[in-house]
Amino acid sequence: MPRRRKPNILLIGIDSLRADHMSCYGYHRLTTPHIDRFAQGGTLFERTYSAFIPTTSGYGSMLTGMDVFNTQMVALRHKGPLRPEVKTLAEIVKEQGYNTTCVGFRGNPAARGFDTYLDYAGWGSWNEGRSPKAENLNAVTIPELERLAKQKEPFFLFLRHMDPHAPYLPPAPFERMFYHGNECDPRNHSMDPVMAFKPFRDFFATWMPPGIRDKDYVIAQYDGAVAYMDAAIQTILTAVETLGLLENTIVVINSDHGETLYDHECYFDHHGLYDQTLHVPLILHYPGKVPAGKRIAGYNRHQDLVPTLLELAGIETDIAFDGKSLMRLVDGTVASYDSEFYITECTWMRKHGWRTPEWKLIVALEPDFHFKPEVELYNLIEDPGENHNLAEAEPEVVALLRARMEAWIAKREAETGLPNPIYHQGDWHGHEGVGAFTSSEQAYNTLHIGDVNQAAKLQAKSR
Repeated sequence: MPRRRKPNILLIGIDSLRADHMSCYGYHRLTTPHIDRFAQGGTLFERTYSAFIPTTSGYGSMLTGMDVFNTQMVALRHKGPLRPEVKTLAEIVKEQGYNTTCVGFRGNPAARGFDTYLDYAGWGSWNEGRSPKAENLNAVTIPELERLAKQKEPFFLFLRHMDPHAPYLPPAPFERMFYHGNECDPRNHSMDPVMAFKPFRDFFATWMPPGIRDKDYVIAQYDGAVAYMDAAIQTILTAVETLGLLENTIVVINSDHGETLYDHECYFDHHGLYDQTLHVPLILHYPGKVPAGKRIAGYNRHQDLVPTLLELAGIETDIAFDGKSLMRLVDGTVASYDSEFYITECTWMRKHGWRTPEWKLIVALEPDFHFKPEVELYNLIEDPGENHNLAEAEPEVVALLRARMEAWIAKREAETGLPNPIYHQGDWHGHEGVGAFTSSEQAYNTLHIGDVNQAAKLQAKSR
């Protein structure tokens, strides 16, 4: 069909999706066959990072083109709206005549400006049985996509997937797709430390099988949820094609952050500043404008997405984004954007740091409930899994990276005239009047997810 003056935009945000658990990013399990094939028709970015963890700040950057200094959103439980001076992608394209719909993201500060908000059941528990989260999303999305396709104006449709976010309860046949053992084998003790972790153990007990003993089963459930999500997304993509929209629609597959699974004792969650959480997928598909079968090795971040979409859509704005259009990487004008950058996390721990291609510095701003050291330093080349803390052995490297980080903070505060929000979070953990934790014991005994409903309420506040 002939291309409209302005293309449609379909942004698929997949919550808690690790890039390295997708087969198109080299994972040994075939978790994303449909996305793999779709990526062959577009451009895949190998080094996209969510610099600001978790959901609230991650999507805040993805949907505004700004960093946390400009959004002032850094915590999961961010209080108040997005700064009125910052425009969201929905607000920008709405001014250009777009119809805008948001699915599954009502209430998040960065979701401001959509014409229509649709919800779906995106949680579950062991007692409720296997959770068809992705199919629930499709059930409300497909009719809305059909409605938007009939309008004369272009549309911006944002989908917020809750697979593979915990609870990992993919329906059959995905629940046994990657596991064929006995998850309750009494000889296996790999889940002992998980179920002994007081802040999360009650939450885990509401959705993990009774008597669970094998961590690999839970990881396989996560992978099954990825595969289930992949199949459900193919239904969306098929609908786009059937409706004759594919040639005139920019399709984006992205994630707000990764997932820690069993790594670093941050069990089956997405806190921590390790690369399992920071490294996310990004795939762009737009026939004739975005090359097919291309892979980009250069570094980029969430803040680069909005400028990219506006360039592809031919929309001009005088907004000074913190990010830059990725089309410079796609056409080869630039090999990479900033390869060292500031990182923050304010989920269950309050930390910040500095990442370079060789080094990762993590500095705690208060004691955390994992009893981790105040300063962590990892050599990402020799130790990509970030398992060997070199902070004490390499004090000069720590000092160098800390100086770079602090210089960057001072620069951004001067440029924006705003304070670094990570320093001013008060009761970020949701416990009024407690303030910053003074010990890891206090953090461990204070923080707690009681059950799925409590977790869902917390997530609802963040979105």
